[in-house]
Amino acid sequence: MTMKIRHKNRKQENFPVGMMIFDRSKRQLVFDYYRFARYADDVADDPKLKPQRKVEQLYQLEDIFLNNKPYKGQKFRFVRELRQKFAEFGLSTSLATDLLIAFRKDAMGFEYQTWGQLVDYCKYSAAPVGRFMLAVHDENPSTYLPAASLCVALQIVNHIQDLKYDAELLGRIYLPSELTEKYHIMPEDLRADKSSPGLKKAIEKIMEKTRGLIKEGEILPQIIRSASLRAEVCIILSLTNIMVKKILKGDVLAKEIKLSAWNWLCGVTGGLIRSLFCKKKTLSEHK
Repeated sequence: MTMKIRHKNRKQENFPVGMMIFDRSKRQLVFDYYRFARYADDVADDPKLKPQRKVEQLYQLEDIFLNNKPYKGQKFRFVRELRQKFAEFGLSTSLATDLLIAFRKDAMGFEYQTWGQLVDYCKYSAAPVGRFMLAVHDENPSTYLPAASLCVALQIVNHIQDLKYDAELLGRIYLPSELTEKYHIMPEDLRADKSSPGLKKAIEKIMEKTRGLIKEGEILPQIIRSASLRAEVCIILSLTNIMVKKILKGDVLAKEIKLSAWNWLCGVTGGLIRSLFCKKKTLSEHK
């Protein structure tokens, strides 16, 4: 079977953000932010561009966003408009530029030696999205740390789902080399029709660590003020746990593992029920 480069839209993401934002002005801001991230991601994934050219384009995107650099035509109008919205809402520019740090690593094919390096990468590629959503809802910065743990967990789950795709089409391996060496996993093993015993063990180890991150993020709904955001986080927690179980039960190389309609129904229903009975507490009470 021949794989093709994917260009996801917002509705195709496993864990789309902004599901339950009812304020129209905030909803548009979230969509524009997502568009910025998706554009940068597509640059990093473009097979027609050389790594250095990708990096140059990502720096150009950053320059337009930060410095309102003039650019002919309307192609980057949305970037300048996003910067204006950031100013209106008083948002830190790092919520956008941190993402570009991760995409530049992707563009250059950065290899991860340890679990810590992979987590650090995800703190740039995913955690800014969590901070962005919390900032848009004017949540206390004390929510950022557990949100980062949850976002890192989401990103790692996505990388495990896409192991074969990333290795075959993008030439990227998000498995830390400390695990590939320990379990004798070769690059070609990630392009096979089924997972080797070593790869299964490595994935089990990663999912075990990921569950630890999810556990760290479980306090988040209890310290969020916004009812709609609390419900969304509870749904995401529910869906993430379902996905982890599916990954452990299935084979990410043999068949694409994704959430079914039933999984979504269970995840959304369970998340909403959890949010209704979620008792608010402070971080000090949790500790």
